[in-house]
Order: sequence, then C-alpha cells, then structure tokens
Amino acid sequence: MEGRDMTTTLMTFVRRNVGPGLTAGALAGILVACGGGNGNGGGSSPSAPEKSGKAGTTQVDVKLVDFKMQLSEKTLKAGAYTFVVKNDGHHDHSMEIEGSGTEQKTRTLAPGESANLTVSLKDGKYQVYCPVDGHKDLGMKTELTVGGSASTGSGTNTTDGNGY
Repeated sequence: MEGRDMTTTLMTFVRRNVGPGLTAGALAGILVACGGGNGNGGGSSPSAPEKSGKAGTTQVDVKLVDFKMQLSEKTLKAGAYTFVVKNDGHHDHSMEIEGSGTEQKTRTLAPGESANLTVSLKDGKYQVYCPVDGHKDLGMKTELTVGGSASTGSGTNTTDGNGY
C-alpha cells in the first residue's frame, strides 16, 4: 500500500509543478521565436534611417524578392550609407547602385542570404536594380534621390513589374 501512495504523490507533484513549468517554457520559446526584429512588426518605421554598425554611415534596408525591390528609404541626404540587402526571393539576386559617378554592387545572393554595401552618395539621381539575368527588365529596379531633405516616411514598395 505504501508504494501506491508514493506513486500517487509523485504523479500529483508532476501535474502541479512540472507540467505548468514545461508549458510556460514552451510558450516563452514560441513568443521569442515569433517576436524577433525591432518591435515594429516587420514593417518600416516612420523614423529616419538607423545608424549602422559602421561608424559614420546610415543604414538603408533593401529587400529583394522575385522581380521586386523594397528600399526603406528612397530620398536621402548626401553622405555615407550602408545598404543592408536581403534576398527574400526564390531566385539568386544582387543589388547594384549606379549614378552620379558611382557604380557599385553586392555579390550575387542565394535565397535567404544577405550582404552589406557601403557607399558614399553625392547629390543626384541613382538607379538601383538587380543586375542578375535580365531581372532589371522584369521590374527589379527603382530610383533613389540624394539631395534636399531626407525622407522620413515609411518604407516604399517599388516596382510592380512596371519599372520606375
């Protein structure tokens, strides 16, 4: 009879103490996995571009998807910028920026890969596009304006397959 009382006591302990702890731990893990990011739900914030990790540069996020580009800012002041480029598409992509005497690009990025491109921009208009396999002609292009006052609006979806 004593062994049965011990089993009952152990099962009661597990149900009351261990079970809720495991449930809370699992819930915390799910919330952490879903939370991530900078707290703005993955959208663009209505603030000026963030300072990047590189001293003296400002960060511009670039999202590449299949035959579309999204820049967090399209109007900037002259200065040094780090473009943080992420390929969220299903094909290889790259980002090239060209204009006002500048022509620089990232390496080709496989799906899911990211790269940083730091460039000093002068006043003027710049073409930003994907130089991979005719993707520019399929709509992966946009225009960036440098000069005047910098944009502080939300992110800009560019190109719906119709070019600039």
